[in-house]
Amino acid sequence: MPRSHFAPSLLASLWLACTATMAHAEPVADVHALAQKEQQPLLDTLRDLVSIESGSKDVEGLNAIAGRVADQLKQIGGTVEILQPTDIYRLDDTPEKIGPAVHAVFKGTGSKKIMLIAHMDTVYLKGMLKDQPFRVDGDKAYGLGIADDKQGVALILHTVALLQKLSFKDYGTLTVLTNGDEEISSPGWRSTITKFASDQDVVFSFEGGGTDGTLRLATSGIGSAYLTVTGKSSHAGARPEGGINALYELSHQVLQMKDLSKPEQGLKLNWTVSKSGTNRNVIPADATAQADARALKVADFDELEKTLQDKIKNRLLPDSRVELKFEVRRPPLEANDASRRVAAYGKTIYQELGLPLKVDEKATGGGTDAAFAALKTSGAVVEGMGLSGFGAHSNDAEYVKLDTIVPRLYLATRMIMDLSTGKLK
Repeated sequence: MPRSHFAPSLLASLWLACTATMAHAEPVADVHALAQKEQQPLLDTLRDLVSIESGSKDVEGLNAIAGRVADQLKQIGGTVEILQPTDIYRLDDTPEKIGPAVHAVFKGTGSKKIMLIAHMDTVYLKGMLKDQPFRVDGDKAYGLGIADDKQGVALILHTVALLQKLSFKDYGTLTVLTNGDEEISSPGWRSTITKFASDQDVVFSFEGGGTDGTLRLATSGIGSAYLTVTGKSSHAGARPEGGINALYELSHQVLQMKDLSKPEQGLKLNWTVSKSGTNRNVIPADATAQADARALKVADFDELEKTLQDKIKNRLLPDSRVELKFEVRRPPLEANDASRRVAAYGKTIYQELGLPLKVDEKATGGGTDAAFAALKTSGAVVEGMGLSGFGAHSNDAEYVKLDTIVPRLYLATRMIMDLSTGKLK
């Protein structure tokens, strides 16, 4: 090819490549600039949320924070409703009244369905806030419930606000759900989370990212087993043979169930609490025991419950009555290929900021509402989208790191945008 023909062609190619690069970089710059401007408004929201006491059993406080969250979602264009629970999964410690959830939907012009979840309740009792109100000290913001999980609620509110400021509506629907019972194993809202998440392409859960911002694709499931033995009381000295010793039967049952753990597959069962008897000289008529169970797969809990029910059929004292109840307090969250792809894309977004992003596929720590979201969806479920912090469930050290606000806003916003436009497959 003659040089005179080659040079314009090459220049045109270079110009097109440069233009394409600029076109890609410009919206990224806009997102980052707006994320920086959004930091102080997010802190203002976080201050307001922390200032509302909302323990899991404080329905008055939960109603107040739900109203605050709902108002802000309405202000940024959502179709919002405050829901009251109707389908309650009664656990051993479930209070009579369950707090509300806030549900918002933003309708866009695209096809992708994306859901953002966090929880409004805390572990703290009413009146504890006065000893640790919201405060900013250096590079940290402190307050009761700030890390777990009021930062997650604030991040969702301001991620959606950021998308509105960018006039971005290329998603199909953007669904927000914040519930008020996560700290008591979500008895009132687990079925709702599962239902709303079932047809989503991606669910992002905004629990904190720990001290280093790790995204989590798997968490262990939490279960509880309750043994109840009914025997018959009698005088322990004058007529022990007239009784049915519930303590003996309970001991038999616990011992025959002590080796059901399968550490190689992450299944654990440990009997931890027991009670029997009323007086030294009375054959105990009642005895109870509780066990803590952990699993990495949903099916493992089903198998464990079946094994436990089979075991109790073997009794030491045939005239005793043995009952077993098994609760799935939280199912395991299991990683899938869709979650891996989304989390891997998150790494590339963080690289644009010059930051590393860890992704953990190995289940660790406690359970999460993300596991309820994953039960009936084939889409991605990513946990740990929240701010980095420390001290959850502590009344003197709970904080979030301020320098993670902009990166997390940027990450969530970019993930939603790129998923909606097909860049994140």
